[in-house]
Amino acid sequence: MTRVLLVEDERQLARALRINLRTRGYEVDTAPDGRTALELAGRRRPDVVVLDLGLPDMDGVEVIKGLRGWLNVPIIVLSARHASEEKVQALDTGADDYVTKPFGMEELLARLRAAVRRAAPADEAAAVVETGAFTIDLAAKKVTRDGREVRLTPTEWNILEVLVRNAGKLVGQRQLLREVWGPAYEKETNYLRVYMAQLRRKLEPDPSRPRHLITEPGMGYRFES
Repeated sequence: MTRVLLVEDERQLARALRINLRTRGYEVDTAPDGRTALELAGRRRPDVVVLDLGLPDMDGVEVIKGLRGWLNVPIIVLSARHASEEKVQALDTGADDYVTKPFGMEELLARLRAAVRRAAPADEAAAVVETGAFTIDLAAKKVTRDGREVRLTPTEWNILEVLVRNAGKLVGQRQLLREVWGPAYEKETNYLRVYMAQLRRKLEPDPSRPRHLITEPGMGYRFES
């Protein structure tokens, strides 16, 4: 199910959007301001963001900057601002699309579907990664071992996904913390030690001698297939 982070301070509009999105099978998290949006994005990992620029606590462009520092998902801007320079600023900052208010619900939903399609892996076959011990299906977001699905928590999956998408490369501790938990958690390296130990217990044939989830002491982690 596609998770949408809806950032909108107008209660009636937020409620109408939430109802329409849920009716069409989307999972929806809502935020009435920028700070809540950034916190929810770090905790809930949306697949797409629908963002109003006119927020009570900060400008929506600042929210885009905050999200783009660590999150690579489509961002669709909703705004009553019609000036071309404001549209250009939002798009240059990292927005993928810009919808001006008032707008038709069907138009927004069509743009949302298009953004999600563009963000999907171009080659589903390439989204399956096999190791000697387990198989990772990035598109389906699941891991199998010995023919059985391995139950991972959302956080465990997010860590594994970041490492697998950077296979063979060192992923620094700060980068991994930022991508999984958000910018406010860049110094919480103890989180990584705990979750990496859990992943190894679930996936590595010999967790004490990992072959796939490698620690680079003092620097970060690396995935090897």
